[in-house]
Amino acid sequence: MKRDVLSNVHSDKLFEQVYDYLLERIRRGEWKAHEKLPSIRVLAAEFEVHRLTVFKAYQLLKQNRKVYVKDKSGYYVQPGSTLSPAAQQDPIVSAYVHESCLSEIHQVEAVYQFSKALMDPNLLPNRYFSEYVKKVFDIYPKVLGTYSTTQGDTELRETLCQYFADRHHFDLTKDEVLITSGSQEAIDLIARVLVKPRDTVLLERPTYSPAIDVFRRQGANIVPIDIYPYGYNLNQVEELMQKYKPRLFYLNPTFQNPTGYTVPAEQRKRIVDLAAQYQCLLVEDDPCPDIFFGEEPPPPFFAYDTAGCTIYIRSFSKYIAPGLSIAMVACRPSIMTYLVKAKSLSDSGTPLLNQKIFLHYFFSERMQQHLEKLRTALAVRKEIMEDELSATGWQWNSPAGGFNLWIKLPESTPMESLLGKSIEQSITFVPGSICDPRREMNSRIRMSYSYLNEVQLREGLQRFVSLFRQLSSGES
Repeated sequence: MKRDVLSNVHSDKLFEQVYDYLLERIRRGEWKAHEKLPSIRVLAAEFEVHRLTVFKAYQLLKQNRKVYVKDKSGYYVQPGSTLSPAAQQDPIVSAYVHESCLSEIHQVEAVYQFSKALMDPNLLPNRYFSEYVKKVFDIYPKVLGTYSTTQGDTELRETLCQYFADRHHFDLTKDEVLITSGSQEAIDLIARVLVKPRDTVLLERPTYSPAIDVFRRQGANIVPIDIYPYGYNLNQVEELMQKYKPRLFYLNPTFQNPTGYTVPAEQRKRIVDLAAQYQCLLVEDDPCPDIFFGEEPPPPFFAYDTAGCTIYIRSFSKYIAPGLSIAMVACRPSIMTYLVKAKSLSDSGTPLLNQKIFLHYFFSERMQQHLEKLRTALAVRKEIMEDELSATGWQWNSPAGGFNLWIKLPESTPMESLLGKSIEQSITFVPGSICDPRREMNSRIRMSYSYLNEVQLREGLQRFVSLFRQLSSGES
């Protein structure tokens, strides 16, 4: 067995690649509980690595309680480290164990989908939307007969510039705006253009799971920065920027996914200054700033940036029209040129029809008024979720906006079993570990209150709490 067996794992550090490989084999049951593992000398020879590399991998397995040591005998599999046969057959549980992307969970067809941070389709003005689709064909009768430009429809980009100038005083021109098919395409473009193997990327911990996958795929050295209800520890931010000279810092500072935390204005200003000082690009992902339950959140980082160090991603998919999948990227021309070139290699531009429909739908007076109704509806759903979970003893910080609760379950929670049993009961949620760049946070889950109606919310939460109590009490 050669070193190339490690080439498909995510980590840039060789000992962590060995760790990932061994952990996968343990969880698949190739080594059983209390079974002795190969010696450091044998594995080092098989992988063609230094013995110290294997030793560090074993130490990490021991630290994470996946193996234990017998004096002068070697390493053995810790009981409970392998998946049950049933779980091994479940592709969703298997995907969770192997740190797969969020899309695996989203593909599950379930009655109670607490994993989807999307708006309940019934809350959107669907009849009004259909009227605008007809209107677009009247205004642009040849809209289906042409492509958009790669950078995006000029009319839409000009309207967005005016919108953000009025709302946040952005100094922005149409040439500094790119239209993408959702925020994930934007993140992917930015990563492909700006991040090379072994570049350091700062990520919030926890963070949006697909962003972790995208930057790992680029071979980035991912360095986590903790996010708290009050924002960041600015000393930690500066220390890490100074130490690692990161290429970029990906952040989601407004109703953060998954935590719901919002970074205050004074921290935003300071981080923009630090980014300029240490030449670190800020990639600001802003998917739901309109969904606030009290005061409007602070302006984006981009509003405080005079040095051109912020790339602003604004998605409109989650609460306006998921079927259109419209997002925008705003940045200075020196970066925009390369983003447009990268997009031209993957498509001929975001569909023009989608852009024109969005243009007339989102900026209409009626849709802007409807946003208040959406805020009210989601505030009610958040209260329902918190009410149903109030007697559990679980912990969370009540968010001031957004779609999610970031919930802390007891440390002893059997997360793999909970995920598998929940799916059997047609319930989905997001395990916290896939939102963690370190793949820890095993007692955390993200539950979204936005996608289900009020009756489904109560039913699903009651079923989930009942299932949790059965597992915790040892009932089958």
